[in-house]
Amino acid sequence: MDIFTRFAPFIQDYIYEHDWQKLRSIQVGAAEAIFNSQDNVLLAASTASGKTEAAFFPILTELYEDPSKSVGVLYISPLKALINDQYERLNDLCQEVDIPVWRWHGEVAQTQKRKLLKHPSGILQITPESLESLMINKHMDIPNLFHDLRYVVIDELHSFLRSDRGGQTFCLIERLSKMAGVDPRRIGLSATIGDTKAAAEFLGAGSSRKTIVPKSEGGGQVWRLSMEHFYDNGPQADSSDFDPAQPVLDEKSDQAPELADPSMAYIFEHTRGKKCLVFTNSREECEAVCQILRQYCEVRHESDRFLIHHGNLSAAYRQTAEAEMKDEDSFMTTCATATLELGIDIGKLERAFQIDAPFTVSGFLQRMGRTGRRGNPSEMWFVMRESHPESRAMLPKIIPWSLLQGIALVQLYLEEKWVEPPVPNRLPYSLLYHQTMSILASNEEMTPAELASRVLPLRYFHNVSQDDYRILLRHLIKEDHIQQTENGGLIVGLAGEKVVNNFKFYAVFQENEEYSVKSESEELGTIVKPPPVGDKIAIAGRVWVVEDVDRKRHQVYCHPVKGRIPAYFGDVAGDIQPKILQRMKKILGEKIKYPYLMEHAVARLREVRDTANTSGMLESNLINLGGKMWCLFPWTGTYAFLALERLVKIKCAKRVGLRGFNSSRPYFMQFVMDVSKEEFLKILVEEANKDFDPLELVYPNEVPVFDKYDEYLPDELVRKEFAHSILDIEEMRKCVNQLQSKNPFSHDD
Repeated sequence: MDIFTRFAPFIQDYIYEHDWQKLRSIQVGAAEAIFNSQDNVLLAASTASGKTEAAFFPILTELYEDPSKSVGVLYISPLKALINDQYERLNDLCQEVDIPVWRWHGEVAQTQKRKLLKHPSGILQITPESLESLMINKHMDIPNLFHDLRYVVIDELHSFLRSDRGGQTFCLIERLSKMAGVDPRRIGLSATIGDTKAAAEFLGAGSSRKTIVPKSEGGGQVWRLSMEHFYDNGPQADSSDFDPAQPVLDEKSDQAPELADPSMAYIFEHTRGKKCLVFTNSREECEAVCQILRQYCEVRHESDRFLIHHGNLSAAYRQTAEAEMKDEDSFMTTCATATLELGIDIGKLERAFQIDAPFTVSGFLQRMGRTGRRGNPSEMWFVMRESHPESRAMLPKIIPWSLLQGIALVQLYLEEKWVEPPVPNRLPYSLLYHQTMSILASNEEMTPAELASRVLPLRYFHNVSQDDYRILLRHLIKEDHIQQTENGGLIVGLAGEKVVNNFKFYAVFQENEEYSVKSESEELGTIVKPPPVGDKIAIAGRVWVVEDVDRKRHQVYCHPVKGRIPAYFGDVAGDIQPKILQRMKKILGEKIKYPYLMEHAVARLREVRDTANTSGMLESNLINLGGKMWCLFPWTGTYAFLALERLVKIKCAKRVGLRGFNSSRPYFMQFVMDVSKEEFLKILVEEANKDFDPLELVYPNEVPVFDKYDEYLPDELVRKEFAHSILDIEEMRKCVNQLQSKNPFSHDD
């Protein structure tokens, strides 16, 4: 049967009204999988390929033909902004028929939430945090709300694959299904999945159904890609013998001030009259870049043409930026972080800039995919920055790590279509605490056995032993997070209530203690570590002077001034996979010319390849920097590097006479030692291959709090989680055993 004729009449009308000539292959494949099976379905296709319609055309057809008696579809999204965006699209689709679309998050009016509780039906859109809140605060309503739930649609699935937030989401789906007595099909949507088999397993974990992945014949993607390198001042890298390079993709449309930072001038001069995004890897960087670009507008006596968007800004600021981006007649450039990486429709963006390399291939693809919608090719301009090394700088400090990382990310996808795979958290004790407290808070008194029977069978906790859970419960009772009643039952204790009753409990990702920032009646956003009165802060792309700090209410009052200062929103960790570092090494050893590199980038790559050749770092990972000082280049991922650091410092230090150790994770380690290179490598291989307990790589009195709720765990579980789940000892051993082998990349590539 033709798939089009299988769709409900209102879906057919929608397709006609939008002048679609034909359905895309992902839409045909999804409809066949959803109509003709009872399996879970993973829809993996490129950005703007119509995945939302692919999932919802057959689902809405089913709801139209057989209306659900409760909420029929639960749509889970990582972002409120994405929910708001999809809410409009789904309402547009459902306006002719009686299939209500509901939203549930912090910015939705209580009247709407009450209506849903009274008349549960249609589609409910929600974030994991709001679903957690719903499960705790509306526990008794869950069976009524979801007793006829048929589908759980998880958008941007890749954003859940590598964190406890994904674990939380799937724990909630399992808990909800059990409470409501349903077995909904799971539909996962993502544009950036490399290993579909591993992602399909993740999607189906804890479900009774198998997961299928319809094949999608995506047309060849066309990219307009360039990568340029800039020193922050002085002469730029120069290719004297005119190596071929990618020309600038477009003419200048403005002129930066005379003494402008070269990389910022490049962005400033190629954004005027265009709708662009400038991606940074941290909120601090985002603020700094926006301040600089706005300052250039002032110097040039131009009207401000830059906006800002990141997670610490108030909803009003973010929504202003989103509305400007959707406005076809507005040619503003928005400085952003990962908040605009995911699939909200932000209009016809012409160009994205990426300042320095992102940490993941997935992040690169998502950011690239923000542009080029509506028939145009995706366009990204990488801007790689570096400070001129000091005249006596040693080898590791003269390597342009960001340039190498950017090339590696692009090449891994072009050559292998490789994207980071899911990372299962082997011992997720932080989330175990969170789900234990959530289940206890949403129930009346429970026996220890009852509580364990609700928590431990959840698929995400399959590696947690009953003994470990007993240790956790005893500790929580001792610390009054859980209280044991006279008849042996368990309830939330006084210390536990303080945690559970705080709205921040619903999130499992790490948050800093934040202060709300206000100027007169306008809310600007939040910061951490407020400075003293009279000092300056940076937020919303501008500088403000602090007038007053109310520490009790966590509020900062300020007024605007001119100038530039750095912002601080808390620490940002970047987890880089081993494969990316290994590809970076290969870049140094091969002679390939990458067609997207521009003039300075070509010259800088040539320089660093010469440096790599003459230094011997391609033949050996351990390089002598002079005297007894050495540098180790492991070429492995962040967590294997961390394990190797600890192996060297804890297991090898005495044997090699180690001192003066410092590292730049995950690129290199620098240290002084008393033994020869051969002796060091022999000791390192020997120690790495011993059958030691991973806990031996944790310092004697160290309690390495890593995840959000680790501070409430007993020390022994924090240490165990760090040793078994954070330190990648298996990959570290692989790395060490390859250290003595010769470089596999010949110079004749």
